[in-house]
This record gives sequence, C-alpha cells and structure tokens, in this order.
Amino acid sequence: MSRQQLLSIATAGLRAVDGQAATTHALATLPVTAALREASRDGRLVVIAAGKPSAAMVRDLLKAGLVPARGMIATPFHDRFAARELEADLLRALSAAAETAASAAGGPAAPEWRFYFSGHPVPTAASVEAGEHALALARGTAPDDHLLVLLSGGASALLAAPADGLTLDDKMKATRALLGAGAAIHELNGVRKHLSAIKGGRLAAAAMCQVTTLAISDVISPVDDDPSVIGSGPTVPDASTFGDALAVIDRLGVRGAMPAAVLDVLEAGAAGDRDESPKPGDPRLTRASYHVIAGRRDAMAAARAEAERLGFTTFVVDDAISGEARDAAPRLLARADALVRDGVRRGPCCVIASGETTVRVTGSGRGGRNQEFALALVERLAAPAGAGSAVGGAPYVIAASIGTDGIDGPTDAAGGMVDSTTLQRAREAGIGEPAAFLANNDAYHFLDAAGGLIKTGPTNTNVGDLQILVYNPAEAGHR
Repeated sequence: MSRQQLLSIATAGLRAVDGQAATTHALATLPVTAALREASRDGRLVVIAAGKPSAAMVRDLLKAGLVPARGMIATPFHDRFAARELEADLLRALSAAAETAASAAGGPAAPEWRFYFSGHPVPTAASVEAGEHALALARGTAPDDHLLVLLSGGASALLAAPADGLTLDDKMKATRALLGAGAAIHELNGVRKHLSAIKGGRLAAAAMCQVTTLAISDVISPVDDDPSVIGSGPTVPDASTFGDALAVIDRLGVRGAMPAAVLDVLEAGAAGDRDESPKPGDPRLTRASYHVIAGRRDAMAAARAEAERLGFTTFVVDDAISGEARDAAPRLLARADALVRDGVRRGPCCVIASGETTVRVTGSGRGGRNQEFALALVERLAAPAGAGSAVGGAPYVIAASIGTDGIDGPTDAAGGMVDSTTLQRAREAGIGEPAAFLANNDAYHFLDAAGGLIKTGPTNTNVGDLQILVYNPAEAGHR
C-alpha cells in the first residue's frame, strides 16, 4: 500500500509543475499577458522556447490564443520517431491557431517556425544550429516586436552557440569534464556562459525589442530560482566573470581535461582581452522582464497536499538537498527520522524534500543521481533497531528519489525506490551487495533486479529532484 501511496504523492508533485499547467497559470495572472496578446494580434510576437518542457509550454501558448509570427523550439528528444510526431502535432496546432487568428482583421499569417532536437546534457550540432537561429531571431526583431522566451531546464545544452575561437567539440569536452567531476549546476553554467555567444544575457542583448521570459526553474544553488543560472541566463545580466569560470575549473581539478582553446578563451577574458557578458545595469537589457512560473517548492506543496489527503502526517524539508547523492541520502534519512520520531507513534508519516544532487563517476556502471541516492539507503533502511534509522527500525519505511523531468542519467528511469525489505530480497535473489553496486556507480542494475526503478517517461517539466519518504507503522511486519 505504501508504495502506491508514495507514487501518488510523487505524481501530484509532478503534475503541479507540468510545463503546460505552469504556463496556463502564468498567462492567466501576469500583467505582461496583455502586451503579449497585443503583439500576437498585430503579428509582432516572436517566440524562442528551449528546455525539456518547451513543447508543452508552446502548446499552452497556442491554447491561450497567442500565435507567434515566427519562432522556434529546442527540445531534447532522442527518439526520432517521437520527435517527428511532436513536430507534426505542433505544426498542426500552430496552423490551426494561425487560421483562427487570421480570421480577425489584421491577424497574422501562418507562423514561420523551426524545430531543433538538440543534445542534452552534452550539446550537439543541432544545439549549435538552435543557438544560432535563436540569436538570428533576436537580432531580426524590430523595436515594436515582443520577444517571448520560454525557458526551462536543459536549455543550457539545447541552445549552444560557441564563442569566437571555439568549436562545438571544445564545448562538449569541457562539459563532459565538468559533469564527470561532479560540477553543480551553477558551476557548470558559470563556465558555459563564458564559452558562449548566447548565454549570460547575450540573447536579450541581441534583441531590439521588449523581451519577456517565462521560466520553469531547476536551480537550487547558490540561490533558488536564480534567473542568471536557469538555462545559463540568456536573457538576464551575468555577474560572473571569466575569472570565476577559471576558478571552477581549478577547484574541480579538471584543467588538464580542458581543450587548449577553452583555456585560451577564459584566460584571455580574465586578462580583459575579450568582451565580458552583459553585467547588471547594461542598457541593452532595460527592456527585459523575467518571471519564474514554477519551481521545486511548487512540486513539494502539491505533494504535501496529496500526502495529507491520504492521511499522512507530513513534513516538508524546505532547504535544498544537494551534494554527492550517496552522502546526501543518509543525511536526509537522519533528518527525516528526527522529524517523524514522535509523529510515527500515532500513525503514518511522510517527509518531502527536493533539490539536486551530484554524482562523481568513478565506476563503469549505469545509473543517475536519483538511483544512486536510493541505492545509498538500502542498507540503512534495513538496519536493526538503534543501528540505522533514528526511528529505531520499527516502522516500515519506503524512500524514493525522482528526477522531475523523468530522466535520471543516461537511462530510461526517472529515479529509484527502496524500502525496509529491499536488502533482504536482494540477498535472497542473489543480486549482490548494494555496496558493490554503489562503488561501481551501477545503481540501475541493482534497482532493476530488485524492482526499484521508477519509470515515468517524459514529464513536460524539470524542477530538479523530488525525494519522498513514507513511514508506516501499520506495515512494520515488513521490516
């Protein structure tokens, strides 16, 4: 029973931050919607959508009657059949919306629209094409146009325009080195901004018109929902510098893995020989506005509401869960145990958290940060009274960590779920010890064999990771 309840709680959280739902709410409540409608009516609306939920956001734009005169989507679909189905679906929707709008006097003609199925988390040639076209759309605006940027997680890799002197291969090698060293998202994006012609405010600076950004945030550090970090901040000022980017590389110890051209660009910038990204107060960004329309706290609030509906005494951990997944997992378990110690005596409890962890890859296995988070809890959840859980090992506990985008690492799973019986069942099935799988970064194969993978498919959102722990005294016999 607890397993189904946990999945119901997680599903409620995901639905609350769905790209289409978030865009619907924003367009119904934000004052800027009136200006967007006017631009749409006059054929002056230009749209750039980039990120994992970008298609859902565009669909809702059309449902709201806003028809772009021209625009683009950059989305990370790897299945070409699914990508083409999406393209056909959106083209039909765009054509229908344009026909409806054209029936009114002065309505826009059929929109000019391009689709890019780019690489993520490492950029591809399609990412470069998308980035260059986005810059061309911005540069092609007239002063009375309105550029709407629909931004969400993944946009950093999906819109890639290498700075002068760099190739896509240079950026790919730099990105892989940073990811492999466990770079946090703000560190990764800080470097990307200074290797790019589009990030760090450069997209908005290229536009000649008003720019509005609606963003779904997957950013937790150093400041939640920081616009300068979401998608590497293509439409907002950038306070970071070339020197900061070099400091990240040195802190992570990956200077030797960086292409010489990357170091040349960063060192030239730090010496003042290359133009910095637009800084706060830059006059080119005075017509740009920014609105975060969904984030991890929205997912947690909806998950909490569902948990309470199901009868759980519920606790929410507000500060973001971060750091190495295998270290963050036991820390969260200890915190959850402390929160529920008294409440669990009276009935079932639920603890909800969110954030984004990292994984330093040293093994040759398969998995992602959420699967590794779950794997790190297997032995602790099965520990005898007094040795693991601060609750004393009495209630049945089930824990899950889920990537809200439905993708956890290079796998088909969104995350993992383990409980008080997982270790015993794994041993009985001869799967092997979780510590060995953890040492090899092979959470996927352990969880797959143990029935602990969570597969959601694409979710049309990305607000980081969602962690849920359910404590149920009524199922204590399972432990």
